[in-house]
Amino acid sequence: MDEAEKGREQPGAEGPDLPGKSRPEPPAERAEPDRQDKAYDDLNERFLRLAADFENFKRRSERERTSLVALANERFATDLLEVLDNLDRALKADDAHLREGILNIHQLLVAQLQRHGVRPIDSLKKPFNPAEHEAVAHVPSDETAGTIIDEVSRGYRMHEKVIRYAKVAVSKGNQEDQEA
Repeated sequence: MDEAEKGREQPGAEGPDLPGKSRPEPPAERAEPDRQDKAYDDLNERFLRLAADFENFKRRSERERTSLVALANERFATDLLEVLDNLDRALKADDAHLREGILNIHQLLVAQLQRHGVRPIDSLKKPFNPAEHEAVAHVPSDETAGTIIDEVSRGYRMHEKVIRYAKVAVSKGNQEDQEA
């Protein structure tokens, strides 16, 4: 071996700038990556816990919403059972009291529906509105064209949403005036 090779093999003979050889890091430089790794692991664990908590929150919210809907339907059905009981009583009554009983049942049903936010849509003598009405007939009449002249089936809205469109007959206007 010549002197150049001996110099390369001797420990501690390499200079600070020689490639391929690493210097032992001082303790302060080694502590920084360890601290960053620990901080990363802590943040990752917090993220995973938050993600799991959020998934649990979504499941719990869905269960609560389903429960609330079922409870609302149960209350509505319970209120309608009272109407059904009165219809049963009306069917057992004699003919003299039948009309009075049916009127009472009608009032009770309307009150129950209103209590749950269901209200009828007033249509007669009003202009046709496709957001509330469904035209089932177009009839000549003395009313102006586009005015509702008959209500075949009443429409209803729950709160502000239309849940059943009113089926109506709409005026064509006076045919004699149009022909002249």
